[in-house]
Amino acid sequence: MIAIVDYGVGNLYSISHSLSFLGIENTVTNDREMLNRADKLILPGVGAFGDAREKLRDSGLDQILIQRAKKGTPLLGICLGMQLLFEKSYEYGEHPGLSLLPGQVCPLKADIPADRKVPQIGWNALRFTGESELLKYVREGDSVYYVHSFYAKNAGCAVKAVSEYGVDVPGLVQQGNVYGAQFHPEKSGPVGLKILRAFGEVAAC
Repeated sequence: MIAIVDYGVGNLYSISHSLSFLGIENTVTNDREMLNRADKLILPGVGAFGDAREKLRDSGLDQILIQRAKKGTPLLGICLGMQLLFEKSYEYGEHPGLSLLPGQVCPLKADIPADRKVPQIGWNALRFTGESELLKYVREGDSVYYVHSFYAKNAGCAVKAVSEYGVDVPGLVQQGNVYGAQFHPEKSGPVGLKILRAFGEVAAC
């Protein structure tokens, strides 16, 4: 079973509906016991990094995520959920992340040409930069749907696919059993469903 972490932020039920459409058992929960029993975890998120990080910390769910990830449980962060996996964010200040992936989350506007709009909203093609189980049903050049104003930098070999937006935006990252998608697979049509299907098939480390 996949547990979708309910901490008051994110497209929880859109993700749940996508998984159910694929026939993948899932639940939306903030129950600690259920999160500790789940085979896999998804951390969703929309909104501000600092607020989301505070909600995770205040609920104690951050420690469950860190502990389970370190024990080998597959964990997928989506959009803001992916950004929370990094060491820190510079979104309206400086905020510590979960430090499950190397790198920082920085303003997109600072690094893209002035004619590019922020936030980046819309479809963009993936270019593969590494190997990941989540890409096994996806072809290079397939497009996914983004909505974001900040992006990951200095993630090194954890970056497995990027999309060009005046700069290479890490779209899919992975380090061991920790995965992240900056785009929204639940809003990315058949391509997004293929990525969620692949996550459903990932085995624990």
